[in-house]
Amino acid sequence: MGEGVLRAVPGPGPGRDGEADEPLLRDLVGAALRRARLRQGRTLRDVADQARVSLPYLSEIERGRKEASSEVLAAVCGALGLRLADLVGALHIDLTSRTTVSVTVTTTAKWGRPRRGGQANLTLLAA
Repeated sequence: MGEGVLRAVPGPGPGRDGEADEPLLRDLVGAALRRARLRQGRTLRDVADQARVSLPYLSEIERGRKEASSEVLAAVCGALGLRLADLVGALHIDLTSRTTVSVTVTTTAKWGRPRRGGQANLTLLAA
């Protein structure tokens, strides 16, 4: 029996139907951290000091200019009283609220060759 294989299909980008590319993860992480900090009424300096990261570095993370390591993310989340799971949950909500994913499903025969007519394009809309 064959098995289904999912392969990502590049989505529209700049210049293709005028739609933007997928958001960068660093932009989403930065925005989520900034929202959490502002909800708490805290300053960049306060969070940076408590997380033991430099204020300019935290600022660049929040603006999506730098991609933070998992250690830095854990420290910043700890300073904000968040778990990494809280941050990932916020990112999930951000992504699924505005993402359309296109995939190609290929059904392969027993020997790994595509079957005739065994390919379909699907567009999955996130709720």
